[in-house]
Formats: sequence, structure tokens, C-alpha cells
Amino acid sequence: MDKNHVARRMLVLGSLALLASGCSSTWRPTANPVSARTTRIDPRYRRQEVAYDGGESPGTIVVDTVQRYLYYVEGGGTAIRYGIGVGEEGRTLKGKATIGRKAEWPSWTPTENMMRRKPHLRQYASGVSGGLHNPLGASALYLYRGGNDTMFRLHGTNEPWTIGQAVSSGCIRLTNDDIVDLYSRTPVGTTVLII
Repeated sequence: MDKNHVARRMLVLGSLALLASGCSSTWRPTANPVSARTTRIDPRYRRQEVAYDGGESPGTIVVDTVQRYLYYVEGGGTAIRYGIGVGEEGRTLKGKATIGRKAEWPSWTPTENMMRRKPHLRQYASGVSGGLHNPLGASALYLYRGGNDTMFRLHGTNEPWTIGQAVSSGCIRLTNDDIVDLYSRTPVGTTVLII
């Protein structure tokens, strides 16, 4: 790669991260953004198959906001465990919900409550189209109750170093690799239990 290509790439990545910062607390540039996605995540939050005896039916998603794990129950005493980032204190949905909609490279619009708490988000009031610059990342699973959108999501993030932290406006974030994996396993109608 020539110097101009590298410089343009870094400028684009920096710009994308700034746009994504509307859904997170900070952005820290790195010398190598690609390796940052894999090396800055605490190993305990990496996806793995684990023993699981929670009693939920196979295909159920269980989100443990305290431990910062999401479990996709496989049955036979196992689950796929994903590390997650959760909402700031008091900003995470609790109880049962259903996946009411799915989207790849979803668009994002901050809610009125988000813009009240963080006025700098008003610049995105008309929405941000899907893509690498979008804070929802590669995919989103929309949580519904009683047929209504709760405005909470299970989604990817362009800030993978936030996995394991309580920094979002209430959504549950996974790395983009992990949300793509979960998305492929999860049909609309899937039960989600957030504890």
C-alpha cells in the first residue's frame, strides 16, 4: 500500500469512529485499527461453547447484564457464550422480550431521550445510514414486547474494546463478528430473557 492509500484509510477509519461515538463513551485511535478489534478484548469475553443448565429451551437467548455475557442456548447442556457491553446503570431493559425484527447493516437514529441526555447526538437526529460508520455495527436484532418495539437492540459495535463494560444507552452490544454469528442462529420470534 502506498502512503496516500494508508493515509486515506486512516482518515476514513477515524471519521467512522467519530460518527460511531454517538453510541459510546469514548474513541481511542490506534496505530493498527484492525488488530485492535481482536487484541483489545479481554479473552474471557470471546465467543465459546460452554456448559449451560439454565433450563431454557434451545434457541432462547439469555442476557446476563451483571456478568456481561449473552448465552444462545443450544440444548443438551450447552450454550454459545458471547461477551457483551451493556447499558449504563439503570439503562438496560430487563425481563422477557422477543426478536421482532432483524437487520443487516441497520440504520440508526438516536431517540429523544438519548438526545436530551447527550445533546451532541442532535446532529444525528435525521439518522445514520447503515455501514461501517454506524454505531449499530454489522447487524441488529430488535427487541419487542407485546408486538411493540422497545427501542432496545442486540447489535454490533465499531468499538469492540467496550465489550465487558456498561457504556451504552441501554442496548446490548456484541463484536461485529459475534452479532453476525448470533444473527445467523436467531429467527424472528426468538425469546430473549434479560436478567
